[in-house]
Amino acid sequence: MKTGRLILLNSIIFLIIVALGIGGYYYYFNQTNYISTDDAKVSGDIISVASESAGKLSDWKGKSGTTFKQGDVVGKVTVAGGQTMDITAPIEGTIIQTKTVDGQMVSPGQSLAQMVNTKSLYISANIDETEIKDVSKGQEVDIVVDAYPDTKIKGKVSQIGLTTNATFSLLPPQNASGEYTKEIQRIPVKIEMDHYPNGLVPGMNVTIKIHK
Repeated sequence: MKTGRLILLNSIIFLIIVALGIGGYYYYFNQTNYISTDDAKVSGDIISVASESAGKLSDWKGKSGTTFKQGDVVGKVTVAGGQTMDITAPIEGTIIQTKTVDGQMVSPGQSLAQMVNTKSLYISANIDETEIKDVSKGQEVDIVVDAYPDTKIKGKVSQIGLTTNATFSLLPPQNASGEYTKEIQRIPVKIEMDHYPNGLVPGMNVTIKIHK
């Protein structure tokens, strides 16, 4: 009986040692070969649709989800004297937010809607300053979007930020106590995707691995 328990105990200890060894190797392998972060998201260049003139808005087609080609008429504005002027799409893309309705008075340059080209999305990732030395343009990247965990996306580093995120923060860290606490800063990195599934939208959470 004691022998059986001893064998069982030894087996359990052996399995724990093996599991720790595998876990340790996996951690070492990833640390050696990749820079990983889940502080990343799907991004796109968001452009405002605006009127060049003041007047009354009419024939507004800029509903959320509507796609336009660059130069398509999104709406019209009636200016002083009754003349009608077109409001056109500044880029090819999809309306992701609309801020106006027919009959509303608008001002020159007022943002009426936001649009993004869903065919030109990219990944914005934030990398610790202690690891940024190992990041360079052209490095391969493995991308997993939380919404599509079974879809593996490939990409490449296309741009490395020239300053940390905190530099232009609206509320930079304050040192009221007189005691300085050093915090690891993060630097933005832009990653272009080789391809990606339909349904990706700006703001989706992502995990990335940059190949060293």
